Amino acid sequence: MRNFIITVNGKQYDVGVEEVGESGYTAPVAAATPSAPAPAALNKAAVSGKGQRVTSPFPGLIKRLLVDDGVSVKKDQPILVLEAMKMDNDITAPCDGTVTFNVQKGVNVESDAILAIIG
Repeated sequence: MRNFIITVNGKQYDVGVEEVGESGYTAPVAAATPSAPAPAALNKAAVSGKGQRVTSPFPGLIKRLLVDDGVSVKKDQPILVLEAMKMDNDITAPCDGTVTFNVQKGVNVESDAILAIIG
C-alpha cells in the first residue's frame, strides 16, 4: 500500500492506494479523509511565528477542541483531544496565553503538524 496526500480545492486528503501486479486490475481506493490544512491555510499567527506553537506529537484525528478559539488558557491546560490508535490524548497548552487553532474537529493530522498557536 502506498500513501499519498492529495489536495482538492485547497483541502488535503490522505489516500492509501494498493499496488497490484501487471494484471490490469485496479484496486479499490480507501475513502479519503481530511488532513491538516495546507500551509497557505494556516492562521497568520502561525505564519508570522508569533507565539508558541502547539504541534502534534504523532499522527491522529482531532476529536474535540476543548476551548474556543481566542480564549485565554493557562500552561498545561488541555486545549484539544487527539485520537490515535483508538485512544484519546489530551494536548495541553505549553504556556499561558490566547489560543489560536490551526485545525478543526474531524481533521486528520500528521506528526509535527501545527495544531494551535499560544500567543
